[in-house]
Amino acid sequence: MVDLERIKAETVAYIRALDENATLRRHFRHADEEGGLWYIEAVPVRSEFVVIKQAELTSAGQLHRYSWEHLEDEHGGLTDQAIEPEEDPLEAIPAEEFQRVWTR
Repeated sequence: MVDLERIKAETVAYIRALDENATLRRHFRHADEEGGLWYIEAVPVRSEFVVIKQAELTSAGQLHRYSWEHLEDEHGGLTDQAIEPEEDPLEAIPAEEFQRVWTR
């Protein structure tokens, strides 16, 4: 049987290390089919970008935040999929815009 607590602890440690040691961060926004907006902070790892922070602003105005400090809850969780800004439907945004939503 897979040790889910061990896997979660390893994931937290990995994302935390990326967040604390990042020298380059990129920020993106994505609109979903339900009218919500997703805000993403990602760091480069080899040839892809790993999401280290993610905020969902629902069409009802609810804000859900995910990072190494809060991986998941009943509304969703931090994606475990790397992103490819050139191929994924993402809009690059300034860091300040991401921070305004993240700290709201």
